[in-house]
Amino acid sequence: MQKWMRWFHVYASMIAFLVILFFGATGLLLNHPSWLGGEEIVTTDFEGSLPDTVRTSDGTIEFLSVSEFLRSEHGVVGEVTNFDQIGDEGSINYTGPAYGASAKFDVDSLDYQLSVREEGLVNAMRDLHSARDTGSVWGLVIDISAVFLVFVAVTGLGIQLFMRKRRRRALLWLAGGSLVSVALIWFTFV
Repeated sequence: MQKWMRWFHVYASMIAFLVILFFGATGLLLNHPSWLGGEEIVTTDFEGSLPDTVRTSDGTIEFLSVSEFLRSEHGVVGEVTNFDQIGDEGSINYTGPAYGASAKFDVDSLDYQLSVREEGLVNAMRDLHSARDTGSVWGLVIDISAVFLVFVAVTGLGIQLFMRKRRRRALLWLAGGSLVSVALIWFTFV
């Protein structure tokens, strides 16, 4: 059993190596974004007129056409988080890691204003770490990573439990680390 536990631990650790490195480094950036210039936010504003092709024959606005125009004309990226028409004003909003864009347009004249917010690579890494504005595929990546990390931890513990000479010392370190972690969590909430 110890042989298999070691084998699983070693190869799961190698598979999860980049994941562990990524989440460790981006975790530091969550606490200290200024270390790598993570506070830089660039906002760019655009104005213009939408083409008549965004209006259907019955006069309603086709939001997919509006979105595709903004993507091709201004390089808008990210997922559409909402779109709406209230009275004579339409709007579309986009989000992505360290990115946001918001467009408003007049339904009659088709004049629009677009504001694009870009927060840079460091903030994108921060958003990937916390799965903010990243979509469901990245959420799946985080879930798979979490399973690997739990597996690495459990197999590492299993290895220590099967080694008689190290078992007692390993369990003492485990208990000490657990107590410190619980104490830090407790003082965070107090």
